[in-house]
Amino acid sequence: MNLQRKLEILADAAKYDASCASSGTERRDSRDGKGLGSTAPGMGICHSYAPDGRCISLLKILLTNACNYDCLYCVNRATSNVPRARFTVDEVVQLTLDFYRRNYIEGLFLSSGIIRSADYTMEQVVGVARKLREQHHFRGYIHLKTIPEADDVLITEAGKYADRLSINIELPEQESLAKLAPEKDVRAIRRTMGRLRLKLEEAKENTKSKNAPRFAPAGQSTQMIVGADSASDRTILNTSANLYGSYNLKRVYYSAFSPIPDASRALPPSAPPLVREHRLYQADWLMRFYGFEASEIVEKAEGMLPLEIDPKLAWALRHPDRFPLDVNRASREELLRVPGFGVKAVDRIIATRRVTSIRVSDLARLHIPRNKALPFIVLSDHRPSPHLLDSARLAERFRPKATQLGFGFE
Repeated sequence: MNLQRKLEILADAAKYDASCASSGTERRDSRDGKGLGSTAPGMGICHSYAPDGRCISLLKILLTNACNYDCLYCVNRATSNVPRARFTVDEVVQLTLDFYRRNYIEGLFLSSGIIRSADYTMEQVVGVARKLREQHHFRGYIHLKTIPEADDVLITEAGKYADRLSINIELPEQESLAKLAPEKDVRAIRRTMGRLRLKLEEAKENTKSKNAPRFAPAGQSTQMIVGADSASDRTILNTSANLYGSYNLKRVYYSAFSPIPDASRALPPSAPPLVREHRLYQADWLMRFYGFEASEIVEKAEGMLPLEIDPKLAWALRHPDRFPLDVNRASREELLRVPGFGVKAVDRIIATRRVTSIRVSDLARLHIPRNKALPFIVLSDHRPSPHLLDSARLAERFRPKATQLGFGFE
């Protein structure tokens, strides 16, 4: 099989893994004439844009889509009838360098199916990063998927060369993983996450020492598949909150289940609405940057996030007693809960109100959507009608307008 065909198969097979963005790594470049490539801390690389508008991408591939495991939700499972391919270590290295020199990419995201054993697979993955770093002095971004059952020595070596490591938790509930991916052990996954956290904390403590061993400066992340089992959004967010708290993850990624050929009857026949994945990302953002607890975001009785409005607006509509909020006096924590107020907007509000009182005309300059925010706030020249927050019409105001179904032709 030629290299072009391998690339077609193994790039397509990697598209189901969403956890390939990056941030927070160390600054490296090759302006001194030594090595090749650079990193840009603070910017996402996969599916992201630099401040000047450039699209920054990773070469996102599998080492192989052959796999010993038979995870029912995976298109690359052992019993799947798909074309198989496998790169050699040297082929991945050469592809990465060639793509970089053509200015197609700024880094590599490398995962793999499990072949022979966890240790053998991990050694192959680490071998790519080792050769890029040591033989070719590649200074671009590298993200490696970690095999939970692999030897600790290999995990340590992976962290030496990679900017970020990730281990996919796959499903939010242990029972679902046992049913749909019986070869995978959630305890092994969590043990490896715990080992990574300890290594990351040790590396952080030793940053002042020039001789301290390097270990994945951009941290670790994971991914959950949404809609492959019956887990509610509340369960998913509670699992994410536990992962963030227990393992200090940088990100939890959510990937909507995609139906696969010859699927098991244990799987749903159709994909969940893609907006569900989007709402989970918004809810995750509320936990990470807005001070929300997972239990606040989804009502216990409901279990699911509303699809028609975003989770912060849904929370505000359920808590009319917290509004309207005086923007010129409220605390930062209170402001972060106002619909339409982002983190940067709140920082701008606090800076502005130190020197002047905020008025309606200031909202545009502060990049705040008026229609969304005004029913929930008090300004120097604005106070919403007292009955507005008690009215069911307020909720209806923010729901998308119903549209009549067409006939599929013009």
